[in-house]
This record gives sequence, structure tokens and C-alpha cells, in this order.
Amino acid sequence: MISKPTVLLFPWLGHGHISPFLELAKELNNSERFKVYICSTPANLVSVKKTLRNEGLSLSINVIELLLPELPGLPSDLHSTNGLPVHLMPILKQAFDMSSPKFMELLKNLSPELLIYDILQPWAPAAASSLGIPSVVFITTSAAASMYHFHLNAPKDDVVFPYGDTIYYHKHENVKVASSAKEKEEDIVTKCVASSSSIVLIKSFKEIEGKYADHLSLLTDKKIVPVGPLVADPYCPDTEQNTMIIKWLDTKAIGSTVFVSFGSEYFLSSADLEEIAFGLEMSNVNFIWVLRFPKGGREIDISEALPLGFLERVKNRGLVVKGWAPQSKILRHKNIGGFVSHCGWSSVLEAMKFGVAIVAMPMHLDQPINARLVAEVGVGLEVVREEGRLKRKNVAKVIQQVVVSEQGVAVKAKAKAVKDIIEKNRNKEIGVAVGELHQLCKSAGVRGRLTLHRRTKSDGFTYRTFFLF
Repeated sequence: MISKPTVLLFPWLGHGHISPFLELAKELNNSERFKVYICSTPANLVSVKKTLRNEGLSLSINVIELLLPELPGLPSDLHSTNGLPVHLMPILKQAFDMSSPKFMELLKNLSPELLIYDILQPWAPAAASSLGIPSVVFITTSAAASMYHFHLNAPKDDVVFPYGDTIYYHKHENVKVASSAKEKEEDIVTKCVASSSSIVLIKSFKEIEGKYADHLSLLTDKKIVPVGPLVADPYCPDTEQNTMIIKWLDTKAIGSTVFVSFGSEYFLSSADLEEIAFGLEMSNVNFIWVLRFPKGGREIDISEALPLGFLERVKNRGLVVKGWAPQSKILRHKNIGGFVSHCGWSSVLEAMKFGVAIVAMPMHLDQPINARLVAEVGVGLEVVREEGRLKRKNVAKVIQQVVVSEQGVAVKAKAKAVKDIIEKNRNKEIGVAVGELHQLCKSAGVRGRLTLHRRTKSDGFTYRTFFLF
């Protein structure tokens, strides 16, 4: 019996990265052509193991713990971006980079045929290369945002940028453009992509981003291989709060309600929160709004964060939930008529998968580009800021346009059409990607493996104790 090649997936520590890496791990496992491992910190593996256990995959997909050094102010339970206070992000990145020697040890002992890594750890493919292990970068942002990043930070003189203002950042949006050769050399995203083998995996599909993927290929000299949306459909426990949310939504009319969420890692400024609240109130549209606050600080009550009297004024048509809500279950509900989103790429693709029109309200990073793409594809409308600030009248206007106006009919029809495309082609991209990755593993040949010892903890997951020599 021919043994399957071992693949190690190594995401950055953010939920928006770990989730698609985990979905990719599932797809590789389902292909029955690989032995799959995923590596992260214990803080992140709590949710990963829970997902695998709920889906009956805890014996099929192996988890490997990477222990980060505990730096001042950053205990191990905060070795994740989920709920991480903004001021601790640089410390988390420092701790992650300091873990590179441990990652090297891990690679030596596991000796995989292939490493799939993220865009923020150039030391990971360097370690793999030193051991003769091929590696492939997996980009979890959009092709459009990635293409634009390379256009700004690693332009090629012989490649003309063919796109106009549609995909550009607006003047008020703060974008770091490399201003010197030294900065360009130190751009870690560029380094990570340059270190990838001949291909680059990207979480997208050709029908909406084909032209941007093609241009990204010209800028990077790599073959861009889309893997599809890779949208997670997480287990939704029947908790009292989840049941209450769905029962509340059941009482509303079909397509009458918007779901409002800005992801698990972004926390609204007080100014934006206030404008969004008043915008929702002025729109007269039903809404479910998930509000999140950073971990580790003073416990904040919802009523304290919102404008005075807001909850009382919207109590018949608005539901504000603190912390978490069953997003997938809500978005697929027939009474949802729009998704007010920060346009994190996973959220955009989730809306597309369920055919929900988007009210785009980007905050930072790649989100403005994703919002432009949403509008360009026709599956949503953007709330454009004025001098960099959200305005309640614009928030209310765009929500009404998407949910109740004639303009919204066309947007929702396009969202449904894109949903149909995703369903029709759901195995197309990942099938091609699996073939490309398997070929890389075959090309790597057979290398000697270091001796290791397996042990199974009581939680049912396989861990590894490595013996270095």
C-alpha cells in the first residue's frame, strides 16, 4: 500500500486565516490523497479541535501545538487575534516570529512532503527550504486586494496596471505604500509569496476574480490557483441565546431584516458605533446586530456602549447580541434581506455562498478593496464615508436601498446568481488545487524521516512527542 504524502498547514493566528486553512485541511483530507496536519497555538486549537470533533474528523486531521514564548502582557490564552486588544497585536506578532526555532524543530520531526503556509511568516518557507521541503503560500484575502498590494509594494515596470478608480482605495483611506527599496525588501507579504513554489493558492474563484488573479500572476511570476470560497459551516449548538435569536428572526417578514457584524477581530470606534446605531434606527429596517469588545479589559455592557435610549427605541425591530451569534444559520434564513459587513474576505464569500446582498462598510486593511469588488460584481452597495467618517444618513440610505428599494431588487438578484455559480462549481477549483499539490508532493520525492513517537490524549486527538537527534 502506497503511503499518502504528509501535508502541514500553518496559518497566521487570526480567525480569518485559521478558518479557511481548516476548511482547506478538510478538503485535502476528503480527497483521500494526503495525510493532513494543522499547526497553531493552543489558544487557537481549542476551537479547531471542537470543530473537528463535531464533524467527526478528530482522528483524520491531526493537530500540532506551537508554543509561543510568553511575553509581558501577553499570556498564552491571548496567543490568538480573536478578541485581542489592538495594542497587543505587535507583541503577538513578535512572539509568533520568536517561535520560528520551535517551528524548525517541528518540521524536522514531522518531515512533511509539503508545507502550506500563510503570508505573514517568511521564516516558515525558509525553514522548509533548508530541509528540502517544498512549500506553497495560501492567500486568504481576495485576489483583487492581493493584486493591489503587489501593485503598490512590488510593482513591475513591464506590467501596466489595467484598472482605474474602481478598485483603488479612496483618498481618505490610509494605505501604506512602500517608499524605498529597503521597505520593499522588508515587505513580508511579498517575501512570503516569492518564497512559494511555482504556485500560489488563493481563497477565491475565477468567476468573480479571474482578471485580478491573472494580473496577480503577472506581478508575482507565479501560477495563481483558486481553491474556491472555502466557507465554513460551523456547528451551531442549540443554546438558549441561539434559539432565541432564530425564534426572533422567525417572527419577521421574508427578506425584511439585515444582519450586522464586523467580524471577530475588529472593534468599532465609539464614533463609528454611534453612526451605525443611528443609521440602523433611521433606516426603519429590522436588524440583528452582533457587538464585540476586546478581551482582558473592563466588562462593557451593551446598553453602556450604545446611544442613550437606543435599545428602547428599536426594541420591536432590533436585536443586539453581545459576543457571538450563529452567523451561517442567520444568513441562510429566508427573512434575512441583507448583510451589513466590514467586508472581511471570509464574510464576503459567506454572503455570496448564501446569496445575501451586502451593505459594505469597510473599516481597514483589505476591506476597502473588497467593498469595491462587492459593488463591481453587483452583489452589494457600499456606504461611502465622508472625509473618512461614517455618516448615519448614508448608513440608513444604503440599508434601505439594499433591502426595500427597486435598486435592491437587482442587487439581490445578482447575489442569488452568484450563489448559483458557487453551488454549480463548488468542487471545480479545489479539484484542480488538489491535483497541483499532489504533483508537488510527488516531485519532492521520498526523504528519510526522523523517528517520532505517537501518543493519544484523553480528548481523542493525536499529538506528537518529538525526539531530536
